[in-house]
Amino acid sequence: MFFWIYDMPAWQLALLFAALFVGATWAGIIFISPFLKLWLKGQEGINDLVGYALSCFGVFYGLLLGLLSVATYQNSSDVGSTVSKEAASLAALYRDVSSYPEPVRTELTGRLRTYTEFVIKKAWPSQRKGEIPPGGVQMMDDFQRVLASFEPTTKGQELLHAEALRQYNDMILLRRQRIQSISTGIPGAMWYVVGVGALINTLLILCFRMRLDIHLVIGGGFVILRGSADLHGGRDGLSLPRRGQHRAGSLRTDLYQSDVPLKSRSLIPVIWLPLK
Repeated sequence: MFFWIYDMPAWQLALLFAALFVGATWAGIIFISPFLKLWLKGQEGINDLVGYALSCFGVFYGLLLGLLSVATYQNSSDVGSTVSKEAASLAALYRDVSSYPEPVRTELTGRLRTYTEFVIKKAWPSQRKGEIPPGGVQMMDDFQRVLASFEPTTKGQELLHAEALRQYNDMILLRRQRIQSISTGIPGAMWYVVGVGALINTLLILCFRMRLDIHLVIGGGFVILRGSADLHGGRDGLSLPRRGQHRAGSLRTDLYQSDVPLKSRSLIPVIWLPLK
């Protein structure tokens, strides 16, 4: 798959899509359209017929791209919500274990700091490549072992321990959802339909009979708009919302740092655990 598109800035990708769509359409107008005109020369009012067909087709194709855009936005929004909730859950868990008695408090908070640095420095860069980095599961297993071994001695500690266990379970659930989102995307069959629709749309544009310069301008204008819609769906819905430097970065990895006291705030530009 064309995963390299996730590493391109939006403006570069927009120019690339525009050049590809317009270039392909212009090539078709210059080299294929003359043969179509010969085939359709006996048909009266061909421009009106093609215009009606293109209008009807554009309605259905526009609905398809609109629904695709909604699905794309929903994917991205869900992933962003999962990241925010995981960061908040990690911050709440840190606050809970910070109230544990020593020496378990130091061990638990230290393991959470180590895990947070792992997420920021290793997990996110790997996710930008579509990879799931090893190590996170073992860190959580070690943290769970220490947390589960704690034996409360007072009623207050029992309530605190129960809340910490609940926050830990929530964080594990959200972590699993975050990892699952690495491969979340629009089904391939949907992109097949979009591709076929784009081809039909281009063929209809080639069937118009008009002066070459006017044909090039109208055809280019049509496909630039269509390419913009395909760009939105293709970049954000192809659809790995956390893949690539620009997409993954837009999901604010800094949330994981704002509430955990890491060794250095230079790891990522902004969950809030106060720095030592």
